[in-house]
Amino acid sequence: MLVIAEAGINHLGNLRVAKEMIDIAKIVGADIFKTQLYDVDSLFPDKKIISQGKNWYEEVKKTQLTKRQVVGLAEYCQSLGLEFMASAFDLERLSWLGEIGVRRHKVASRMNQNREYLETVSRTGKEILLSCRLNYLSPCVLPLSTKFLYCIPQYPAPLTEIHLQDVNFQHYAGFSDHTVGIDAAMVAISRGAQIIEKHFTLDTTLLGPDQICSATPLELKALVDFARKAEEIL
Repeated sequence: MLVIAEAGINHLGNLRVAKEMIDIAKIVGADIFKTQLYDVDSLFPDKKIISQGKNWYEEVKKTQLTKRQVVGLAEYCQSLGLEFMASAFDLERLSWLGEIGVRRHKVASRMNQNREYLETVSRTGKEILLSCRLNYLSPCVLPLSTKFLYCIPQYPAPLTEIHLQDVNFQHYAGFSDHTVGIDAAMVAISRGAQIIEKHFTLDTTLLGPDQICSATPLELKALVDFARKAEEIL
């Protein structure tokens, strides 16, 4: 079972914070540390990133990482024996991950209908994890080995909208969790999810649209511990 500790943009663009988050992911026993790579103005040309009734553009702009910073974070993970992974949101940043030599690629739900991007990811020959809703219709360019993670792309995603009872975890390899707390992720594990991606943060009161749906370090540890027990029981 893989537990992906998703820092996302919760590092605030601060490398010290990012490395502290890597330390925590390692300490609690997560398998993978993950972040996100993007050009904010290409993704949001209207400069509107609306979540929870607020425009987070200025805060998110500060979290954009340079290639040098990404390489540094990957090397820091490697020094700790922790796998580094990232969701890239354009072909340039996807190439960064190729140069770094990541073991697998994560395709965010925002990118899962971008045919050119999917074709490029597929040509890498690396394992692909792809976030999607139920009844996802792929553009038919993905290799059969692609692993799908069930995802409701809301921040936070209400528990009443998750409907895990409808998810067949023989078809979906896992769950990308954007709910508050870790209850939904634990239910997914109990129902057969083999991969859990969970946002985490140093402190849920920090600025950013994802902090509210992120696990605290203690919650992340509890989730990893639950996953390890589930491996023995199921």
